[in-house]
Amino acid sequence: MRNTILGFFVAFQAMLFANVAIAETCGGSYDVRPGDSLSGIADRLYRDAGKWTAIQSANADAIGQNPNNIRVGMRLRLRCIDGLPQGLPDGQPLEAAQASARAAAPLQVAPGNAATRRKINVLTGSDFAPFTDKALPGGGMLAEVVQAAMEAADPEQGFAIHWVDDWASHHEPLLSNALLDIGFPWFIPDCASDPETYRCANLDFSDSMFEVLMLLFVDMERPLSFYQDGDLAGARLCRPSGYSTYIFDQNGRNWLKNGTITLERAGSPSECFRLLTEGKVDGVVLNEFLGRRKIKELELGGTVRVAEGQPISVDGNHMVAHKSHPDGRAFLQVFEEGLAKIKANGTYQRIVDAHMTRVWAEF
Repeated sequence: MRNTILGFFVAFQAMLFANVAIAETCGGSYDVRPGDSLSGIADRLYRDAGKWTAIQSANADAIGQNPNNIRVGMRLRLRCIDGLPQGLPDGQPLEAAQASARAAAPLQVAPGNAATRRKINVLTGSDFAPFTDKALPGGGMLAEVVQAAMEAADPEQGFAIHWVDDWASHHEPLLSNALLDIGFPWFIPDCASDPETYRCANLDFSDSMFEVLMLLFVDMERPLSFYQDGDLAGARLCRPSGYSTYIFDQNGRNWLKNGTITLERAGSPSECFRLLTEGKVDGVVLNEFLGRRKIKELELGGTVRVAEGQPISVDGNHMVAHKSHPDGRAFLQVFEEGLAKIKANGTYQRIVDAHMTRVWAEF
């Protein structure tokens, strides 16, 4: 009897410690149950229904643009955000997740020299958080991804990453004249419907490095939802000057071409939000991270929110080469081979998870 009690106590202790270990993990895998929605999962596991976009972004390959494209049994990846969710299978130790997010240091850019010209020269720029910015840890999430991918590819001639903050110069003349070889990160327009637009006519694209949600931000007092294209008929939307507008006409929408919406061009994201709060536009269209960051900076958390429904689009971030570059396609292939390697060995996921944990904590 004593041995039985002792055995039960040891088993109970083991179960208790196992449960504690599970509880102290963060993020992990979640299998969709009957009645689930992304907002419901976010509300239950992140304690914030608004974080449904974080789930969609982390599973963009499987879900696509419509957040309702989930089915019972689908396995979703949930990133560690503010220490949540805990206790899921495949989670990482909470302390390790938080330490990884804190560990990265700002980028140190090494000066080039004449020998650099013989390398594969990769072009990017700052002020595109959280993807690329010299002031961000590691130069931003995609700067770290590219660094790791090129190291994994280990091209014979070597490689160097160059920072030019004048984004308007990247395609012309830096890439078009082969002054630099390949550049990142860039979205692909709808080339099937508009093959003559500059990027489609002049650039080759790599596989996507990361999918970002383009969201509609609305005033809580004048809520506008977006479940289907007809919901935005007659809406006045703001997008800053210089930001791409192809998302409004892609995939047969033709919102601009047919006058379905009115597009207001403001000087900056902040100016777009000012027009929104003054009632001069019905919504602001920005990528998720920029929009949420501006809401925090402008202290609009009690005034502006993400529209109910679905994203305006889900866009991949790509490496590009100018079609006139004699080795452009070959250099993109080198990068793609390295990207595949770091996705296979887990490096890619570790980089993205660390940055996403940090980014969401800032919101």
